[in-house]
Amino acid sequence: MLEIDPRQLIRDRNAKGIGGKKNSSSVFIWDGDWDRSRGDLRFGSRYRFISDLDENRADLTRTERFCQYRSRLRSGRPWSSYRDGLVLDSEEKILAYLHTYLGYLDHMATHGFDASLGKDALGVAVTRDGTLLKINRGLHRLAMAQRLGLPSIPVVVRAVHRQWWARVVQGARGETALARIAAALPGCLPAREPGDLDPVRREEAFSWPAPRRQRPTACPSPMRAASWAFCGEERVRASGEGHQEQRDRTAC
Repeated sequence: MLEIDPRQLIRDRNAKGIGGKKNSSSVFIWDGDWDRSRGDLRFGSRYRFISDLDENRADLTRTERFCQYRSRLRSGRPWSSYRDGLVLDSEEKILAYLHTYLGYLDHMATHGFDASLGKDALGVAVTRDGTLLKINRGLHRLAMAQRLGLPSIPVVVRAVHRQWWARVVQGARGETALARIAAALPGCLPAREPGDLDPVRREEAFSWPAPRRQRPTACPSPMRAASWAFCGEERVRASGEGHQEQRDRTAC
């Protein structure tokens, strides 16, 4: 596990630039050009979603996501997830759902990043040049930490590029090879530059909001007390169980 500045982790693996091919999550050493195709998380749907909630917290009906879900509701196709037992078949449920994310953001602002609240640890992969790309789950939690300007968050290395592995282990095997990898990982920093196979190039200016000051407290987590629900990466508890899942690409 590594501790990194969330605002430095701005690049993720984007398989669109290499024909949609993804490496297996069951292996640790990845071959191929997966690290040459990257996305920019600063302009991704998760950060836009969290920022929109934060900026319109006084009236969530003004958010882009509320408008999307209300449009589906009015067309007779409310957004739903069979896997999570969720259907947003009223405006009240849409607002409750959005308030859930806002509640998690405010909890993080007060208590800091609590890795135990997420179903999975935030995963990263080491590229051929020894930098870190975001992979796996936890993109909403990362977006919240970035929005708040938290000083650090824990991430878990889920995979490494074969070229980086070979350069670090220098032919060693077994425990010796693993020890060399463990010694090299703390020197791996988040990738800042785009990849040469990126499907989209971002040229527009970007600036983070001022970091929010934390106010430590010994209060128990409201997430556990209130059974907070999260889309996709966190378990959702809501009515509508049994409805056919209809995915909204901007939702999770």
